[in-house]
Amino acid sequence: MTASELVVRIRVESPPPDVAWALQLGRTELSPPTRCSPHLEFEASVRVVVGTNGELDFRGPAVQGPRAGRFIYLTSGTRAGQFGSCWDRRAKVSLEGLRPLLAQRFGDTSGTMGVASIAGTSRDGGPACASVPLLGVGWSVVPRTG
Repeated sequence: MTASELVVRIRVESPPPDVAWALQLGRTELSPPTRCSPHLEFEASVRVVVGTNGELDFRGPAVQGPRAGRFIYLTSGTRAGQFGSCWDRRAKVSLEGLRPLLAQRFGDTSGTMGVASIAGTSRDGGPACASVPLLGVGWSVVPRTG
């Protein structure tokens, strides 16, 4: 079994104003956005593990869910530490679209990062929640920038 590190960047487009967001690490730890304007961005390091059978798996503090359905939680409102907020939500961002892209590279993540975007506002005007669709083409693997 071999492993490599991949930075994933999730962009939250047009989040509702005055609502705090955070990346959930493990069960309770929160990490603030790495960028807040004009959109929110979150970055996390994900360990890409290539099993003896050649299948890819994702691991690390930001990775949630079962082996066949890994994802990252972005929390908002009170779940993001904003006390007194009327919102208490989590957006579930699937990592599954990364598997075929990384499989083409045989799990090699050197010099690259995974990038995806989600809409930050749901139909009710609050922060995105539940399983959220990725915008555009979904996940992309792009050259890593500083």
